[in-house]
Amino acid sequence: MRKNEPIFNYFYSKLLSEKVREKSEIVIISIAIVSFILHLALVTLTGFNLVQLNDYAGIFRNPIAAIYTPFSFILIYEVYLLVYYLPKSTTIYIGKQYEIITLIVIRGIFRDLAKLEFTSNWFAVHNDLKFTYDIIATLLLFFLILIFYRLNSKKEEANDHHPVTIIKFIRLKNMIAMCLIPIFLFLAIHGLTRWINGNFFSISQMVDSIKDINGIFFNEFFTILILTDVLLLLISFLYTDKFSKVIRNSGFIISTILIKMSFSVEGMLNTILIVVAVVFGVLILWIHNKYDNLA
Repeated sequence: MRKNEPIFNYFYSKLLSEKVREKSEIVIISIAIVSFILHLALVTLTGFNLVQLNDYAGIFRNPIAAIYTPFSFILIYEVYLLVYYLPKSTTIYIGKQYEIITLIVIRGIFRDLAKLEFTSNWFAVHNDLKFTYDIIATLLLFFLILIFYRLNSKKEEANDHHPVTIIKFIRLKNMIAMCLIPIFLFLAIHGLTRWINGNFFSISQMVDSIKDINGIFFNEFFTILILTDVLLLLISFLYTDKFSKVIRNSGFIISTILIKMSFSVEGMLNTILIVVAVVFGVLILWIHNKYDNLA
């Protein structure tokens, strides 16, 4: 292990250090601002028929839809933060998953705002109904995430003197996190390329799964998270056999699976699955804390 120490420290400093996190935040925010301005410019040029785009997704028809673009880059940063916190705290790592799905819902609201039809028969219009679901879901998710973080006992963060076995487990999680960063970066670039090609350069209109960037990147993203969580759960048996921890981590995996399932459905069922997933995670953490307090 000592022989690999310089290699480990090098990649850690390049991918997961606090300095890299701060730089990544500045870069992503800068890109988000520039992309927002460019999107607004394209909306303006398209509105005056100075530019012709195959806008199948309908994101260049209304200036409000331009908010969708910077939120997409903010989501990329949230993905990085999720990987960043993977070795540091299980609860914060799961909380970041909930933050990501909430931001996805909020991003969808900004997109749907441009498609609203203000009629007396509000609940009969598909886009208006979806907007209503998402607004209610956002409030519920925000409140549930608040409860989730308050329930965090912070025992992991408070204990700086970890046993040797736990230190080894944390080091292993660091290595997994470093492997996840290039994988997610590749998926993001690949997904964005497919989405741009399908919406603007395709001869014929693409299917709905190609039009929606959520279905391209985040479906695969949560699949990898599930596999990673299962791997970590299995490895954790080498370091702890505590019943409450096993049930908690298993419950978090179920919560992630429910979030992934939400990408395969639409409408109200999509919203229900997301909310149920976060509610399940909150309840699992609450019961885990109660169980540990009895010990």
